[in-house]
Amino acid sequence: MKTIDELEQFMTIPSEALINDLKKIDGDILILGIGGKMGPTLAKMTKRAIDQAGLDKQVIGVSRFSSGNLREDLEKYGIKTIAADLLVEEELQSLPDVKNIIYMAGNKFGTVGNEHFTWAMNAYLPGQIAQKYKNSRIIAFSTGNVYPLTKVLSSNCSEDTPVNPVGEYAQSCLGRERVLTYFSHKNSTPMLMFRLNYAIDMRYGVLLEIAKQVSQEKPIDLTMGNVNVIWQGDANEYAVRSLLHTENPPKILNITGPETLSVRWLANEFGKRFNKDARFINDENPQALLNNSSKAHKLFGYPKVSVLEMIDMIADWLEHDGETHNKPTHFQEREGAF
Repeated sequence: MKTIDELEQFMTIPSEALINDLKKIDGDILILGIGGKMGPTLAKMTKRAIDQAGLDKQVIGVSRFSSGNLREDLEKYGIKTIAADLLVEEELQSLPDVKNIIYMAGNKFGTVGNEHFTWAMNAYLPGQIAQKYKNSRIIAFSTGNVYPLTKVLSSNCSEDTPVNPVGEYAQSCLGRERVLTYFSHKNSTPMLMFRLNYAIDMRYGVLLEIAKQVSQEKPIDLTMGNVNVIWQGDANEYAVRSLLHTENPPKILNITGPETLSVRWLANEFGKRFNKDARFINDENPQALLNNSSKAHKLFGYPKVSVLEMIDMIADWLEHDGETHNKPTHFQEREGAF
């Protein structure tokens, strides 16, 4: 893969399982916050699956669409778009009533110094969404940051692990879940909390950050010495298929890959591909932000794209000067300051 088109073509291939599940889901699909890193490919994968299944079903994407050509790109793909600021009451209420909601809107980076906006997006807006779509089923993107750091030698945090978010971003994300859960109880709205840890794309993500540091011969901080990752295409598929698993009160699903990955090992793997020695500072802390996604794997199967495939693709992408987003994940952050 050498171009964005080739990357997105690969990332949006629908599986037979996704196609079959979409046949069981009644109604159109509305993606709130389609303009983020994952929204466009999630929408395109869903549209391809609908077309291959021959279904009479629409994919609708909502975003501010304030810059760039994303809106035109999505429309060419057959995805209906609506420009709206979800925090503006009139614009939110003007959106169509749709049976299936994939709620991706939120704020993370830039929280420090702008905490009020993050809380408005992550904890106030969910209540407005829940009331607007009380008769729908809702997949709400959340984060593994709601969990505490856990011992690397444990089995990581499962959905039963008590939450203990560190920092205002993570606290506001727990606020999102709590507010949505309140309205799920009040209105009997079926929901699912999609606690995602580190989706991977060649243009951004934990693996790209490690690869760039190795390539540029910059030292890698090993304090957060272990991570979980999942290919973005697999995470997108899980999100759409989760529409068959919403519950009242909301179901919680951790979404990540099956491995607990060593940052040191990942860096050394990239070093082999770049013919460079990875450089490190600090030692691995015995605790890290780690999730156990066994329940999701039981429902949807293991991710189709393996870690070594991701490493190979990202190394090749960098060596051919592929386009990247300047959006670091700050996965090494241990104090929750984003």
